[in-house]
Amino acid sequence: MSAVLAGDAFALQGGTEVRLAGVQAPEPARGEHPAWPLAAEATTASERALLGREVTLWHPADRFDRWGRSLAHAVRDDGLWLQAALLMDGLARVYTQPRTATGTVAMLDLERTARAARRGIWGNRFYRIRNPAETWGDLDSVQVVEGRVVDAAVVRGTAYLNFGPDWRRDFTFRAQPGVRRLFDRAGIDLGDLAGLRVRGRGWVFPLNGPMIELTHPEALEVLEE
Repeated sequence: MSAVLAGDAFALQGGTEVRLAGVQAPEPARGEHPAWPLAAEATTASERALLGREVTLWHPADRFDRWGRSLAHAVRDDGLWLQAALLMDGLARVYTQPRTATGTVAMLDLERTARAARRGIWGNRFYRIRNPAETWGDLDSVQVVEGRVVDAAVVRGTAYLNFGPDWRRDFTFRAQPGVRRLFDRAGIDLGDLAGLRVRGRGWVFPLNGPMIELTHPEALEVLEE
């Protein structure tokens, strides 16, 4: 271990940068972008957990992110799983990708417990779970969005979960055909979710209204049956 770069990133001896798979910690200041709330606390927590300790790295199917950083779950020599420690303390939230979703069920449980206790980020409005109606203010950011599906439709193989009567302006989760089939295999019929509460997470972008592209089943929780 050479240095901790952020709550969810560190450098090994030799210069290899490692990004924790499956979680997102508050981001430190970068260029003109100020630090997110609790970024310093998350970095300090990882420093205390990692510096001077032996760490084993367990890699998901995708071993590197788009910036060339090694993606891994970090387990300390005494068995401490760093992702779990950050989630339990409310210093990270779950954020997986299609081939980095190892351990999602356990991580979501830890996040849920920390959120219920309002630990760390969950006591700060910056990280609140968004309701669909407010997501116009969250474009170009990663968010967790929860609400009741007003309408669910499959159009030419693509599934749309709409959260308002006007699909041209209201928030939508979308899953393209290949991803929709992954949901089917996971036992989730996206076209049958109208009236249910769901919680999803991902990058909010404008397409008609605000939208999150669901890229894998682990990105969506069905909260009611």
